[in-house]
Amino acid sequence: MASQLSRVWSGLCRARINSAHLRRAVSQSRTSSAAGAASVTDLQPAAHADDSHGHAEVNPFDKNPDYHGFSDDPFIDEWNMRLAFFFSISMAIVIGGTFIHYLPDHGMRQWARREAERLVVLREAQGLPLIDENYYDPSKIVLPSSSDE
Repeated sequence: MASQLSRVWSGLCRARINSAHLRRAVSQSRTSSAAGAASVTDLQPAAHADDSHGHAEVNPFDKNPDYHGFSDDPFIDEWNMRLAFFFSISMAIVIGGTFIHYLPDHGMRQWARREAERLVVLREAQGLPLIDENYYDPSKIVLPSSSDE
């Protein structure tokens, strides 16, 4: 089964590579009118009559080799690309980082530490132990009577 899949996959890859080479084939011969010499126009598919009013699709890379996908005009395309990257990357990192830095205390961890340090200083000033053996005051705990069981 694996050998059949690899054979099919290699056949598909070979067909894809061969078709890519044919589309990009350029004649390297110096005589352009030599019989049997292939040129780019020989390998392109012929235009059909059912094209939209005789107009073929224009590749934007023909006019602008550095096409970024924003506009057909090379000048506007480059400036739109620069603006998009400036706002999406630079501003997002700077403003996003500043926003995250100045977020309020998550989970009140800083407040809890300040409160603990304040209580330690208070207990040391009163001469009490830092941690009492009873977490709650035993005189304030109300236990159920043994007859309520």
